[in-house]
Amino acid sequence: MKRYLTFIILACGFIVLSALLYFIHYAIFHDVHHIFIYMVGDLAFLPLEVFLVVIVIERVLARREKQAVMQKLNMVVGAFFSEVGNELLQRLLGCFEKGNDISQNLDVKQKWTRADFKKAMEFAKTIGVEPYCGSIDLNGLKKFLVQKRQFLLALLENPNLLEHEIFTDLLWATFHLTEELEARKSLTDMPNADIKHIAGDIQRVYSQLIVEWLSYVEHLKSKYPYLFSLVARTHPFQEQPSPVVT
Repeated sequence: MKRYLTFIILACGFIVLSALLYFIHYAIFHDVHHIFIYMVGDLAFLPLEVFLVVIVIERVLARREKQAVMQKLNMVVGAFFSEVGNELLQRLLGCFEKGNDISQNLDVKQKWTRADFKKAMEFAKTIGVEPYCGSIDLNGLKKFLVQKRQFLLALLENPNLLEHEIFTDLLWATFHLTEELEARKSLTDMPNADIKHIAGDIQRVYSQLIVEWLSYVEHLKSKYPYLFSLVARTHPFQEQPSPVVT
């Protein structure tokens, strides 16, 4: 009851104020007919006013607010790939037997269209290949991720991440992989079951990573062509990545 006390007081206050104003109008003009004409007219317009204010205007404002939040989130996603994501894309690619297929399907070019990104996204969402841990430097991966721990934690503290569930899942998967690697005193001579467990963690990270990377790169192409140009020249899915413009 206490939660609604303020609302009830305000409602009663406005009703009393409205009645007082109508009484003053009647006291001055003594015209009940005129009062009821305008009262009915106002009540008739009320549903339309509610529709315009509550539904139309509120939705427009909510959409603009969501667009502003997503714009800020794309900046966060960009920071993630600059600090962690791009390095992970390169480090983990070599531990997949179908690395060539992944590179061929995700080799983003300057001339890519929305259809090309859609086709690549469909491929990325269906990757279920388990990586081979023997072809990757797990100690180097562990050192890299541990160095980025504070950066990942800072990203997780961003309240706007609630609007981007896919990216949040990627951060949690990356952070979990970091904890798994750090928890082991040695990453050599591990039991086969443990190697398989780490491979599953890597696969989880990489499958989410490439999906988020494609989404981010497509956003850059539509909004920031100059940033997209650099990504198209330097991403690890091409034979000879180079920032040099030729």
